[in-house]
Amino acid sequence: MAHLLGAEALHLEYPTRVVFDAVTLGIEEGDRIGIVGRNGDGKSSLLGMLAGTKQPDSGRVTVRGGTRIGVLDQADTLPDDITIGAAVVGDMAEHEWAGDARVRDVIEGLLTDLPWDAQVGSLSGGQRRRVSLANLLTGDWDVIALDEPTNHLDVEAITWLAGHLKKRWPANAGALLVVTHDRWFLDEICTETWEVHDRIVEPFEGGYAAYILQRVERDRMAAATEAKRQNLARKELAWLRRGAPARTSKPKFRIDAANELIADVPEIRDKVSLQSLAVSRLGKDVVDLLDVGVTYPSTGSGTQAGSGTGGKTVLKDVEWRIAPGERTGILGVNGAGKSTLLGLISGTVEPTEGRIKRGKTVQVRTLTQRLDELLPHWNDPVRVVISGLRTSYTLGAGSKAQDLTPGQLLERLGFSSAQLSTPVKDLSGGQQRRLQLLLVLLDQPNVLILDEPTNDMDTDMLAAIEDLLDSWSGTLLVVSHDRYFLERVTDQQYAILPGPDGAGRLRHLPGGVDEYLRLRQRVESASTTSTAASAPAASGLDGAALRAAQKEAAALERRIQKLTQQVDAAKHALADHDQSDYAGLGERMKAITAQEAEIEELELRWFELTEQIG
Repeated sequence: MAHLLGAEALHLEYPTRVVFDAVTLGIEEGDRIGIVGRNGDGKSSLLGMLAGTKQPDSGRVTVRGGTRIGVLDQADTLPDDITIGAAVVGDMAEHEWAGDARVRDVIEGLLTDLPWDAQVGSLSGGQRRRVSLANLLTGDWDVIALDEPTNHLDVEAITWLAGHLKKRWPANAGALLVVTHDRWFLDEICTETWEVHDRIVEPFEGGYAAYILQRVERDRMAAATEAKRQNLARKELAWLRRGAPARTSKPKFRIDAANELIADVPEIRDKVSLQSLAVSRLGKDVVDLLDVGVTYPSTGSGTQAGSGTGGKTVLKDVEWRIAPGERTGILGVNGAGKSTLLGLISGTVEPTEGRIKRGKTVQVRTLTQRLDELLPHWNDPVRVVISGLRTSYTLGAGSKAQDLTPGQLLERLGFSSAQLSTPVKDLSGGQQRRLQLLLVLLDQPNVLILDEPTNDMDTDMLAAIEDLLDSWSGTLLVVSHDRYFLERVTDQQYAILPGPDGAGRLRHLPGGVDEYLRLRQRVESASTTSTAASAPAASGLDGAALRAAQKEAAALERRIQKLTQQVDAAKHALADHDQSDYAGLGERMKAITAQEAEIEELELRWFELTEQIG
C-alpha cells in the first residue's frame, strides 16, 4: 500500500504540560484509523497536526505530493449569510450536483429534513454541524480527518455515515482518521485504533472491540511484569538478610487467548439481586401508561399538554406498564415525542387522553441535557458541592452491596483529588456531566431517566459510567443516540414511530436497534409511495406461504403478549414475597428469566417472519 502521509518526532506542549513527545506515525492507503483516549490527552491536537491545521512545536508532517486532505474539526466556520445549498455545493449548477451520485447520497443521508434555500444563520447548532459534514463529504479527498463527526447525529444518520465511509473508497484506497467517543461507530468502520495517552500514541489492530481485548492483555502483562519485579525485589531483600538464595525456577507467563481473558468475568449485572432490591424499593407498581395520548395546542407552547382542537397529536394509544428494575432504551428521530414520553413518566407532562398510574413509592429523577442541577453551585469548588450532600451512597445489591462516600464516587467517575478545588464553572463539559450524574444519584431515586447522557464523554469515562450503572438498583430509562451505550446499559429497546395519522406510537423492538433502523427505512419508503398493495410482492412470499407466515406471526404475537403479562405479574408478585427469603426469590427470578428467554426466542422468530412478510 502506498504511503499517504507521515509524522516524524512530533512534539507539542502547552505552558502547563507536554502533550506529545517524539511521536512518529505513518498512514497508508486503505487505513481506517480510529483515535481514542481520555479528554484532554491530545486526540484533536494529533488530528490537527496530521491534517495540517495545527503546527507542532517540533518535528514534521510529510504528505505525498498531490494528496488531498479533507478536515471536519469541532469549530463552526460556516458563514451565516449563505444558504444550505451554497454551503454544501457552492456555485455548482443544479444539473451538475444532481447528476453526481455521491452528492445525492450525502444530501439524502444528512439533509432531507432541511430546506435547501434556508439561511445557515437560521439553523441550530446540530443542523449547522450536519451541513458542515455534508460539505466535506461531497468533496473528493484522498484522506478524510473527522473530529467527533457523530455529535448531533441521530442513530439513523450515524448508521448512514458509517455505510458511506465504508463504501467511499475501494478497499486499498483512501484513508480515514476519526476521533469519536461513539464505540459502535469505531467498531463499524475502523481497521486500526490509536490510543493517545501519556504523551505517546499506541497503535492497536482492529476496531474498538479488538482494541479493548488487546488493551486488557497489555494491562495484564504489565501487571504480571510488575508482580514479578516485586517478587524479585523481595527475594533480593531476603538474600541480603539471609545470604545466597536457593536456586529457583524462572516463572513463566502464558498469553491466554481473548476468550480466556474474560472466561472468569461474571455477568455485567447481578440481575437477581438488583431485581429483588428494585422490587423492595418500588413495590409492585412503578408507572403505568394506560392508553395515553398527548396533543399540544396549535397555539402557544409549554411543558403541559393542551386539549385545544386543531393541535398537534404527538403521542397516541401508548400502553406501557413499566416494571420494577426494568432497563429500557428509547429510540426515535428528533421531534418524534421522546421528551414528551419522558415527561409523562416523570410527571412534568400531563396526558390529554388515557391515564397514568403511579406507584406510591416512586421517586423519579432525570439527568437532562441541561445543567440545571449544577447552576446553584456554578461558582463553588467541587469539594464544597459534595460537602453538602449525603455522607454515603449504597451501590449494588445483596452480598455485593457497598457504601461509598461522594468522594469515592467522584473517584470512580474519573475525578482526581486536585480537581476537587476547581470551581464547577471551570470544569470541562464531560466533568460537569459526571458531577451532574453524581448529584442525581445521591438523591437515591428508584426511577432514573437519562436523556443523552454520553455528551462530552470519552470512551474510558463512558465505560466507568456503565460500570456504575451496572450496580444501580432501580428502573432505568435511557434516551441516547450512542448505540453502544444504549445496548450496553439496557436490556430492551422501544421506539416511537409514526402511525397512519402521523402521531407517535410506542413499539417494542425485539430485534433492538437493527430492527428500529429497518422499521424507519420502511416508514421512509412508505412515505414516498402510495401503493400499499406492492408490500406482499416485495416480501418474496405469495399464496399459501404468505398466509402461513402471517398466521404464524399472529400466533406468536398472542403468545408473546401472554408471556409478557405473566412476567409482569410475576415481577409484581415479588413485592409480596418475603425479602429475606433469598432462596425463594432466586427460584422465582430463575422462572422469570426462563420466561424472558422464551419471549426473546419467540420475538426473534416473529422478527424473521415480519421481514419475510414485508
